[in-house]
Amino acid sequence: MADRYSFSLTTFSPSGKLVQIEYALAAVNQGITSVGIKARNGIIIATEKKSSSSLVDDTSISKISKISKNIGLVYSGMGPDARVLVDRARKSAQAYKQVYNEEPPVLILVKEVASIMQDFTQSGGVRPFGVSLLIAGSDDSGPHLYQVDPSGSYFSWKATAIGKNMINAKTFLEKRFAEKMEIEDAVHTAILTLKEGFEGAMTESTVEIGIATFEDLIDSKGVKVDGELVGVFKKLEESEVKDYLANIA
Repeated sequence: MADRYSFSLTTFSPSGKLVQIEYALAAVNQGITSVGIKARNGIIIATEKKSSSSLVDDTSISKISKISKNIGLVYSGMGPDARVLVDRARKSAQAYKQVYNEEPPVLILVKEVASIMQDFTQSGGVRPFGVSLLIAGSDDSGPHLYQVDPSGSYFSWKATAIGKNMINAKTFLEKRFAEKMEIEDAVHTAILTLKEGFEGAMTESTVEIGIATFEDLIDSKGVKVDGELVGVFKKLEESEVKDYLANIA
C-alpha cells in the first residue's frame, strides 16, 4: 500500500505522511555531519569538509556559505540542492537591502528560505530539496541559530546537529552545552562534537568553521560609532582553524 504513495509528492498516504519528504530527510541523514552552537555573543557553525577522492582540489569544496554581511549557513545532504537555496537566499537578502537599506534580520531570511522549500512539497513536477540547513546570523535582536528542513519547517536552536552522526552529536552537545559559553568555548565544543564521529584525520583542510558575531559600527567617514554594534558573519581561514585544532589536541 505504501508504494502507491511513495512516488507522489502531492498525495498524502493513509497514515497522513508525504513519503517523499521522508525520503528527502533520509538523504539529509546520509550527508556529512554539521553542527551549530549558540554562544553568549555569537553563533558557531562547523562541518567536515570531505572530498570523494584524494585527486579532488580541496579548495573547490565549500559547505559553509555567506549569504549577507550578517548571515551564513551550512548544509547537510545534497550539495547541488544546497547551491540552489544559497543562490535564492542571497537574492532575497539583496532584495531586502535594496528596499530597506540594511541587512535582513535573520528570521526574515529564514522564513524566505523555508517558504521556498515548503513550496517544493506541494507543487507538481518537482521534488523536495534533499538538504537541511543550519542558518546562523546576528541582528539587532541578538545572535540566532535556525534549522530548516526539507518540509519547510524551521526551528530556533541553542545547539543542534544535522547529518549522518546527528544523534551522537546531539547527545554530546546536551552534555557540553552551557548557556553562557563564549565564542571561543563554542568553537572548541563544535570541534569536539565533530571529532566524535569524524572519519580520518581532522586537519585545517578537512574542517570548516563559520562565526556570526558583532563588531563596532563604522560610519561613512570611517569613525567608530560609540555603543553601536553591527552583525557580521565570517568563515574562518585555514590558518585560524589550525590554531583552534592545535588547542584541542
